[in-house]
Amino acid sequence: MSHSYEPAESGTHNVPASSRPPPKEYNTPNSYSNLDASLPPVQHLVGGNEKNARHGSPATTASQREHRRQSGAISESADYDAPDAYVNLDEAMDVSPVQNPDEAPFHRYESLEHVRTRQQERLRDEGLRMQESQASESRERPPDVAAEEEVKEDTAERKIRVSRLATQIYTISYLVLFSILGTLARLGLQAVTAYPGMPVIFPSLWPNFAGSLVMGFLAEDRMLFRHEWGTSPQSGGSENSGDSSADPSATKKAHAATKTIPLYIGLATGFCGSFTSFSSFIRDMFLALSNDLPSSSPPRNGGYSLAALLAVLLTTLSLSLAGLFLGAHLAIALRPLTPSLPFPLTRKILDRLAVLLGWGAWLTAILLSVLPPDRFSPGPEGWRGPATFALVFAPLGCLARFYISLRLNGRLAAFPLGTFAVNAAGTAILGMAWDLEHVPLGGVVGCQVLQGIQDGFCGCLTTVSTWVAELAALTRRNAYVYGGVSVLAGLGLLVAIMGGLRWSSEGGFTDVLCIHSL
Repeated sequence: MSHSYEPAESGTHNVPASSRPPPKEYNTPNSYSNLDASLPPVQHLVGGNEKNARHGSPATTASQREHRRQSGAISESADYDAPDAYVNLDEAMDVSPVQNPDEAPFHRYESLEHVRTRQQERLRDEGLRMQESQASESRERPPDVAAEEEVKEDTAERKIRVSRLATQIYTISYLVLFSILGTLARLGLQAVTAYPGMPVIFPSLWPNFAGSLVMGFLAEDRMLFRHEWGTSPQSGGSENSGDSSADPSATKKAHAATKTIPLYIGLATGFCGSFTSFSSFIRDMFLALSNDLPSSSPPRNGGYSLAALLAVLLTTLSLSLAGLFLGAHLAIALRPLTPSLPFPLTRKILDRLAVLLGWGAWLTAILLSVLPPDRFSPGPEGWRGPATFALVFAPLGCLARFYISLRLNGRLAAFPLGTFAVNAAGTAILGMAWDLEHVPLGGVVGCQVLQGIQDGFCGCLTTVSTWVAELAALTRRNAYVYGGVSVLAGLGLLVAIMGGLRWSSEGGFTDVLCIHSL
């Protein structure tokens, strides 16, 4: 049997296959396939080997594979074994805020409903193909198919396979870590933007804008995770362009592949989802309606209260959508300057480091809440109320949102049921905690726990960044229905829960006990 060899460069030596360590591959869950991302990375074979493989020519030898790996012709990539349910994460859907970044005269518009329906159909087709392939496993394969599979094995040796268990552990660890960081960012930005004479008096606005901006950048970015695509330096795509291939469909699939990795899920679902808070947004709407916002005016009539409610609604919704598109535009403008995370950094360092940092930070927050550093200092304890209790409850809310979205978001393509459910539930829980915080029950510690539930659990259980991303991706009619029902349901819950206490007596809400006791 004759073999065709590529000319080796000077100084390149053949490495026997026995001397190479066994390849590692990420075992990505099947649910990632619904993100248009479960397809293998585009492979670019040099020297016409792709054509030879199609015609049954023998594949390259081990020495050629090692030479091509060292020269960069074969890129390293990784496959996570992600569960099938991961497709239901709307943060990972391949629907960019800017669908025509090059401003071409003609382009194909895709909505969230179309993409989700297509992915579900592809999952069903893949299941049928798998059954057919298992049934015909014993049949003899033609020579050209065997040669092509040998070429695929050649390129697959450069993949790092991560098991499904490891993928889930990395994903949960990133969610825990970034939920804590997102909560700190939200609380810090609220503190920074609270100053005398501030033009916007409701505190949820700027975190929702900033978190939506980051979400837009991540949704449109093509460079940060470019090495996750398996892009070869010789693939024809320039370093600055971020294109994985000259084929637009290949570029689209490669971009979608970046949204299947745990780090991206941690950033989009964990950080952005925890940085923004739908429950705080609805709470500010109710407080505007009841004239209880900070620096509120003297008693006013119902027309002015309705105008105040609409001001909070329109300002938050407009700025959050503007932040989403601004982040996408920044990703397009900064594409030549955006660095790409090195493959060894993400796979061999960050994934493992996230496990230590995520769980370590959560344990530290618990210890700081149990034994605050100012326990034996003169004066009241000031650590637990503003931050530490919120950090204890934040991962619980983020993980609950993650799993509820996996379970429910795929049920209705035109109405993200999972996001709606967590936003409504988180808003109701915040309303109950708010009521308990403003009645003469318990003491300082109990009030601090309730404040931690509102800022941590409810703040991370609900999200505005995912909500506005879904509004931008849905078709016009479905977006108005989904957005309107979400706002009306949340506001109705708070009117029923908080309104009973607010309008049951002349005094309305009492002072917050833990704030006045610190």
